Amino acid sequence: MPKVNRREFITLLGGAAAAWPLAARAQQSKKLPTIGFLGADATVWSSWTAAFVARLRELGWIEGRTVAIEYRWSQGRQERVAEIAAEFVRLKVDIIVTNGDSVDTARRAIAAIPIVFALANDPVGGGLVASLAQPGGNVTGLSLQATDLGGKRLELLREIVPRLRRLAIIVDVGYSDSVLEMGEVRAAARTLGIEAAPAEIRRAEDIIPTVEAVKAQADALYVVVGALVGAYRTRIITSALSARLPTLFSNREQVQAGGLMSYGPSVPDMFHRTADLVDKILRGAKPADIPVEQPTKFDFVINLTTAKALGLKIPEAVLLRADEVIE
Repeated sequence: MPKVNRREFITLLGGAAAAWPLAARAQQSKKLPTIGFLGADATVWSSWTAAFVARLRELGWIEGRTVAIEYRWSQGRQERVAEIAAEFVRLKVDIIVTNGDSVDTARRAIAAIPIVFALANDPVGGGLVASLAQPGGNVTGLSLQATDLGGKRLELLREIVPRLRRLAIIVDVGYSDSVLEMGEVRAAARTLGIEAAPAEIRRAEDIIPTVEAVKAQADALYVVVGALVGAYRTRIITSALSARLPTLFSNREQVQAGGLMSYGPSVPDMFHRTADLVDKILRGAKPADIPVEQPTKFDFVINLTTAKALGLKIPEAVLLRADEVIE
């Protein structure tokens, strides 16, 4: 074995020591795969975001270590979505996660970046994808099947509000998917003998006057959820309670915030599954080849506190069928 004298040993040791920080700096400077996460409101989306990040971690994508996540919030304003999309281009994100009503605005600014929508009312009818089986383009995600659930929701609402004859549908008419859902709800209402009329909004400032305008002409309020409606859910719920209008939503989070009832897909579960799609794309799959997934878990939730405030007595049979009763 060749001998190494003291001077040579010190030289070798010094060279290795100098190399260590260089290697560490090289590792640190290597850009992590980056997800641009574009939601409506940080508070409203908090449990959904947590479900997404938790599933990513299970798949080996640990925030700050193996993946970076840039969070941005639009407050349901399409002009803000466009600004955030342009920022994501500058940041060179690898993939964008958002909701269905932000996709069109976002992809005009970021044609080459893959987009995964965690929530979309009707991705085919709304023009987000060519078909569920073969999305095409750079977009895929999960469908809420919202246009298929309107009739079921109205049947449940009628059990809770037996006097239901007239229904107002509050809808952001700037979002095509919401307009499609509204049309399906009106059709379902006709088959049930319920008169349904739209209550159109385009911005947050429209909410209170719109609810005020329909309170004397409606027995309940069907809320078509989208980014604008989600970001300002408290304003809708408070206005409806003041007008003594029972509210029907599509997800449990709105009922936890004070809505009367909801029936629809579990949104945390949708975000959990969104992480699986993101994982596939970060590992090389193309959005065009990943079929749009549909919900598998549904929740029926009733807020008894809100029911009491409205003077409604929920039948015991309905309470027994609920997945959650908030008291």
